[in-house]
Amino acid sequence: MDINVPRKDIGLDERRKRRRLRREKQRAENVGRAEKMHLARLAGKGPGRHSTELANSAYVGCSGWFYWKWRGKFYPAEMPTSEWFTHYAQQFDTVEINASFYSWPTVANVKTWLRQPGTRAFVYTIKVCELITHVKRFGDTETLVKDFGLIGDILGKRMGCFLFQLPPSYRFTEERLRAILSQLDHTRRNVVEFRHASWWNETVYSAFRESGTIFCSCSGPRLPDVLVRTANDIYLRMHGPERWYRHAYSEGELAEWAERIKNSGARRAWVYFNNDYEGFAPGNALTMRRLLDQTGFDQAPSEVECFRGGSVIIV
Repeated sequence: MDINVPRKDIGLDERRKRRRLRREKQRAENVGRAEKMHLARLAGKGPGRHSTELANSAYVGCSGWFYWKWRGKFYPAEMPTSEWFTHYAQQFDTVEINASFYSWPTVANVKTWLRQPGTRAFVYTIKVCELITHVKRFGDTETLVKDFGLIGDILGKRMGCFLFQLPPSYRFTEERLRAILSQLDHTRRNVVEFRHASWWNETVYSAFRESGTIFCSCSGPRLPDVLVRTANDIYLRMHGPERWYRHAYSEGELAEWAERIKNSGARRAWVYFNNDYEGFAPGNALTMRRLLDQTGFDQAPSEVECFRGGSVIIV
């Protein structure tokens, strides 16, 4: 490859090839750094391993925090964007990181996330890169899954869940189910979100329960309106029941979900609002947290045995 060829003379395929090679090199370099940090933690030179104990039994937040349409609704209109995260973290103790879905996170990215909350007790869920879930669709991705886990481990006590979101065209088959579960590190909090209704079935629930994998329940168009528990933790993403990302949940709708969460018997609940397009997510998340407080669910979690019962589905 002649790197001296002017960019304007390089064809589209060649530019894509160069971009892919740059990304692969960057990913390899960052994974190498993360692996060294991981080994240092195991040797007692850094923060503890993954699956750290968490203080809360309910983590309620939003799927991301940097949205222009939140200005004037959640963020004061005159507030500079450099202060947005601080404002968000004053209201919530968790957020889903979406940037990691579109671009493999660097060690520098993760260290920034680690520092951002300051002294606040703040926890992240990291959305796993689309290279694993959408491009390769768990096809021979064992190494990629392992490498992504090492990157996330840098967060230490701020690491919550790894969220694997599959595309709507990804339908259930037993072969796909085995491929997913065989590649996950089950010492981590793994959450798998499906966007096709065929995955809501007892075969999936049973396999998730046996592996300790968290099934992501969803409030979204054309998806079953149920809360599924397959582990000690439950995980719920609120996208909007009729229109993706645009629904303003009423207090009555949120109260129904809060009651389901209370009755689930779960040790811990993760609830994230992804109805961000019109700026509804922060207000809905604050209401949900208040409602969970009122139900008595949001108390310090007690030590319980690993969930071994049948799946809990609340209709």
